[in-house]
Amino acid sequence: MIGYLEGQLLEGDTDAILLLAGQVGYEIQVSPFTRKEVMARSREDTVRLYIYYHVTERQPRPVLIGFLEPEDKAFFQLFISVAAIGPMKAIKAMVRPVGEIAAAIEDKQVPLLAKLPGIGPRTAEKIVATLHGKTREFAETTPASPPGSPVPVSPENPENPETVAMVTGVLVDQLGHSSASAQRMIRAALEKNPGIQTPEALLDAIYQEGAGT
Repeated sequence: MIGYLEGQLLEGDTDAILLLAGQVGYEIQVSPFTRKEVMARSREDTVRLYIYYHVTERQPRPVLIGFLEPEDKAFFQLFISVAAIGPMKAIKAMVRPVGEIAAAIEDKQVPLLAKLPGIGPRTAEKIVATLHGKTREFAETTPASPPGSPVPVSPENPENPETVAMVTGVLVDQLGHSSASAQRMIRAALEKNPGIQTPEALLDAIYQEGAGT
């Protein structure tokens, strides 16, 4: 069984890429997010993928599903444990980074999950019911910034700590979000709108961010 491949990208379409590894071209299904990451690289770069090998009696033709990180593959295997979510449906739904999807599960954000392709409200509720509490390690994983990158405005490094504190209180005490969820929402809004000065403007930015996700 194939668990890992590395090679050069030959081509890619909407759902899959063709990877040349050891003079053999492998057609590998990838998520929209992973495809975007891979296609942005130079054709000379080596692409390394952790493979989920899918074959069943109903679908005897093997399907290779690729992930850039082993953590992404591990999350995917949890994701397909939800009733009515098979491997192909799961991979097409993963249009966002794994950390964001896992955070939505841990924060019970059913409306956000329902917006993933092919999911919908009912399946989103099943996802939360099945996986809440099991995906925390993925939600807490965030990529490190490259050396020399500017430090983003965030709850840990705010330009306006009083504004952040007030909005955090509203999100947690009045709207029922967890503290971790509130910090993620505030961070995302401030990174896109670093000039925010008032609690009202920050709340507006947070809701605009959620509506566009």
